[in-house]
Amino acid sequence: MQGKELRIVFMGTPDFAVASLRKLVEGGYNVVGVITAPDRPAGRGKQLAESAVKKYAVDNNLTVLQPEKLKNPAFQEELRALKADLQVIVAFRMLPEVVWAMPPLGTFNLHGSLLPQYRGAAPLNWALINGETKTGVTTFLLDHEIDTGKILFSKEIDIWENDTVGTVHDSLMEIGATLVTQTVDALAEGTYKAVPQEEALSDQEIKHAPKIFKEDCRIVWDKDVESVRNLIRGLSPYPAAWTVLKHKTSGEEISAKVFFAMHADGKATTPGTIHTDGKTFMKVACADGWLQITDLQIAGKKRMKTNDFLRGFQQVEDYRFV
Repeated sequence: MQGKELRIVFMGTPDFAVASLRKLVEGGYNVVGVITAPDRPAGRGKQLAESAVKKYAVDNNLTVLQPEKLKNPAFQEELRALKADLQVIVAFRMLPEVVWAMPPLGTFNLHGSLLPQYRGAAPLNWALINGETKTGVTTFLLDHEIDTGKILFSKEIDIWENDTVGTVHDSLMEIGATLVTQTVDALAEGTYKAVPQEEALSDQEIKHAPKIFKEDCRIVWDKDVESVRNLIRGLSPYPAAWTVLKHKTSGEEISAKVFFAMHADGKATTPGTIHTDGKTFMKVACADGWLQITDLQIAGKKRMKTNDFLRGFQQVEDYRFV
């Protein structure tokens, strides 16, 4: 059997998943249904917003299901009625066994890491936060434990010095889409070898990628320069590393997000100290050196370049980052 003959159900929600769905649709694969998140209130007006995957699916006249609960018998009956040969998961939620075991060829997931490393909800973020120089995408068959199924295919890329999670996300989104169609074809034709993750692990120490919370995003300036820089790039543009500008005298505090920073010259001094020419640059002391901030956003304002920030915040050296 050829991949394009399979009846495929696709499950996904954000932009990252749209590239894979588009690759299947435009490649002529038979996508018989799309499962995505229910519409949710969003924005200041709390208007119902559709997921990126739903928007693409509706625009392309695909059947869409939006279950609140995947264990709902009515949803499972609708899913069964689609008679899928294979299910493809990209950036979706955890599936109960009754769902992932439903199609004859099973269900595979596209994960944003080189499994078995960085299992979990935020693999791209943690790879950059930890200063990795390589990452990638992996397709694997779903199993009982999250992100532990047998590996099908993977594709590795370099992480460059000035990459952020945003740039890596965009690269892997397209690479992952190609890996999805490669995996569909291989499963249809039987031309694959499913490798247990324990074999792929060898003697590596496992690195995890848990969900990121607000406190994980706070910059600790008394860490070394590279650790702080990696945290910033691993959270940029979203959810964004954050810090607080604190006035040295009054104690006034202003929260700020930092989107990009680079190494700067200077001897180490008290972490959080700010040095600027008041016009073009602003650098902040870490434990062993300085970082020059180039993109930031203070509470109540838009994201801006440092020179624009300094025009409206001329007394910044009266503050320090804490």
